[in-house]
Amino acid sequence: MAASVAAVALLAAVGLGGYELGSGLTPSAPSTASQSIPSPSAGGSSGTSSSEINVARLAAKVDPAVVDLTWSSQGQTSSGTGIILTSNGEVLTNNHVVAGSFQLTAQVAGSGPTYQAKVVGTDVTDDVALVQIEGGGTFHTAVLGNSSTVQVGEAVVAIGNALALPGPPTVTQGAVTALNRSITATDQASGLSENLTGMIQIDAPLEPGNSGGPLVNAAGQVIAMNTAADTGGGQTASTVGFAIPINRALAIASQIQKGQASSTIQIGAPAYLGIEAENVSAAGQGGFGGFGYTPPVSSGALVVAVVPGTPAAGAGLAAGDVITSFNGKPITSVAELTTVIHADKPGQTAVFGWVDAAGNAHTASITLASGPAE
Repeated sequence: MAASVAAVALLAAVGLGGYELGSGLTPSAPSTASQSIPSPSAGGSSGTSSSEINVARLAAKVDPAVVDLTWSSQGQTSSGTGIILTSNGEVLTNNHVVAGSFQLTAQVAGSGPTYQAKVVGTDVTDDVALVQIEGGGTFHTAVLGNSSTVQVGEAVVAIGNALALPGPPTVTQGAVTALNRSITATDQASGLSENLTGMIQIDAPLEPGNSGGPLVNAAGQVIAMNTAADTGGGQTASTVGFAIPINRALAIASQIQKGQASSTIQIGAPAYLGIEAENVSAAGQGGFGGFGYTPPVSSGALVVAVVPGTPAAGAGLAAGDVITSFNGKPITSVAELTTVIHADKPGQTAVFGWVDAAGNAHTASITLASGPAE
């Protein structure tokens, strides 16, 4: 039976950095790779107990197909892990590892050159993303298992960029403790939560930065992607971890590679205005920085901040303005604004209407930029 676990944290590592938020980047396109995303192995479970597993041998086998993924934005850096699926550098990772990224870098096994990478597409609901390493030549690819044959008690090793430490990936050993778990996981950076189902539960210790990394069996086959851990006691490392089965992750990655967008899958970069916003109703509830600001209208998307160098800044939008329309259609909430912007594509032009803090109405035709992954 599926169970819900409280206080589960997504495992991207966030720390201080010295970078500014970029803007106006070229939109990512669906992958044009000649290689298809591989299918799960046809083989069964290894069934090996933890006492019989050779951790050093597995690490040596798997590490060349593991990448450290890092991005910087608004003075912070975020790090996670990825699994190389194709020899031309297509990488499987968690959506929350790349969410918010403008400029993404990848380094294989914590050593050697650092490559630029782009987000090919994301699935926010299932927390899966596909990333393309650019200009890297030929890469070592992961050996894939079959998550449908995983058994409780099976020995596993979790590999990843734990705590964003320099050097080779961190390796921890454990076993599968439950299958088909349902969890509510919270991003430690944004505070946003997501519901994930069908997860594999493990007791191999996981830490921030492990997100997106491989969970492998005794044969060195990737059977799942490490994603979250129960940190209810406030500890950094947790021996109650959760991983997305590789069969599901590969199916989503294949759909992304083929450019098949859906209600949950975003291909390429989303359209981007360049604001932080909240509902007008929140302003009287300690919102807008807690200053008790009274907006000039009773509904709409209240602009809390404008990112310099973005379309919003160029149009003259400022904190305290309320966006009230998009292409002539009323906007009554942040959710409505987000929906209509994401329905457009980077480079498209839309007419926005807003009311400034003094109650004056404005309209402007604004060309949307290429935004961060979400």
